Order: sequence, then structure tokens, then C-alpha cells
Amino acid sequence: EIEVPPEGSVLPDTYAYERGASRASVIEQMQNAMDLALAEEWAKRSPTTAVDTIRDALILASIVEKETGKPEERRMVAGLYSNRVRVGMLLQADPTIVYPITKGKPLGRRIRQSEIASVNGYNTYTRVGLPVGPITNPGRESLAAVLNPAQTSALFMVADGTGGHKFAETNAEHNANVQEWYRLRRERGEM
Repeated sequence: EIEVPPEGSVLPDTYAYERGASRASVIEQMQNAMDLALAEEWAKRSPTTAVDTIRDALILASIVEKETGKPEERRMVAGLYSNRVRVGMLLQADPTIVYPITKGKPLGRRIRQSEIASVNGYNTYTRVGLPVGPITNPGRESLAAVLNPAQTSALFMVADGTGGHKFAETNAEHNANVQEWYRLRRERGEM
């Protein structure tokens, strides 16, 4: 039996393989594709990227991949996290709370305060900097976003109710966005 490949080691994509191909050969193809994508995107990286190594790019891209389901938001989310990395702020990425609990599966409920406070190698609410490893297999678009992030001053974001986020540069702007999110949740009967 072949072991499950390490998190972040395979590139999500569409692959062609022949019937009867071994699981090992398919996984190897996917891992080679990830290595190639990382090398290609690293070679095109912006001098303003906040990551210093390919490994850090992979880890941050995994957070971006999990944080937004909207392709048009990836560079903005990457820009926000890049800003936080640069100034030494906690990333406070909710997917990094969920990963140690579910190993990549949906949580299916709201995150508990005890989970936000949990100290482990992944939780970016209690740990400065990046998690100890990737939290998913990021796609090429998330890798590209991290290595060429949006030039923004945003440091904060909150869900906007559409699957996306509202971004803010200041804590005051962010608090107003949070209140708007709470209002929307109350209207939906979620609070």
C-alpha cells in the first residue's frame, strides 16, 4: 500500500494517465507537477513577495487556497497576509485552526473559542509567522498569488456573505466591516 502523500506535495490539476497505471506513478506525476509549478512561479516572483523560500511560498499558498473560494480574491488575500508577515502580525487565518482538527475536511460548524486559543504548530492565532507546514495542496493560481501578491495596505478582512471578503487597512474600518457581517448574519437568522 502506498502512503498518502504529504500535504502540499501534489498539484491539483487534470491529469492524463493510462488505465492500469499504478497509484505510485500517478502520485509521482502529481508531485512532479507541483515541483515544476513551484519552480516556475518562484522564477517569476515579485521582489515584493513576503516569503523567502519556496517552502514558505507553498505554506502561504495553502492558506490562500483555503481562505478564499473566489479566484479574483487570491492576490488580495495574498497581499494582506504578506503585509502581516512583513510587520510580524499574527496571520489569524481561520483555516489554520481547522486543519489540525479535521486534516483538511470541512469542520461543519463554527470554530470554538477554545480552538482559537489552541497552541499547536498550525494555529496562526497563537503562533507568529507561518504554520509548520501546508494545510492543503494549493493550486497554481494560489502559488502565483503569493509570489506576486496585490500591492495593498490591507491588514484585515472579514467574510462578506458572498463567499468573499471585505478588506480594511485600519482596525476601525475592520470593526465596521465586522459589524456589517454580524448584521447580515442576524438577518439570515444565523445569530
